[in-house]
Amino acid sequence: MRHAAACLSVALVALVAAAPAAAERAVSADAFARMVEGRTVTFDRFGAPYGAEQYLDGNRVIWAFDDGACERGIWYAGGSDRICFVYDSDPVPQCWTFLEMPSGAFHARAEGADPTADLVARDWGDEALECPAPDLGV
Repeated sequence: MRHAAACLSVALVALVAAAPAAAERAVSADAFARMVEGRTVTFDRFGAPYGAEQYLDGNRVIWAFDDGACERGIWYAGGSDRICFVYDSDPVPQCWTFLEMPSGAFHARAEGADPTADLVARDWGDEALECPAPDLGV
């Protein structure tokens, strides 16, 4: 009986340890579009402000780093629950998986990145970004 209880304890510990990773839910491109269009999402990384992205119609975006530098781009479905972005300053796609976490938090994980480097949504709003170039954020 003691052996069975020990095995059960080990199994429960393993299940609890695996639960958070298993409970992350990747957001599909359609769900992502419904969540973000017309909104501005502010992100933190490593617990500090990182930047914000304004999601416009037609899958257009404006990214603003926390230092105020802005750039325009587009996003598209990259397959396998990936959302890819191409910005005017760099033609190489940057692909991310957007995740709803068990805690209710919303994370963005760069392809191949460690989960500790996730961008974490801090604020959802509908305000335009303040960008230095004409018509950015409008």
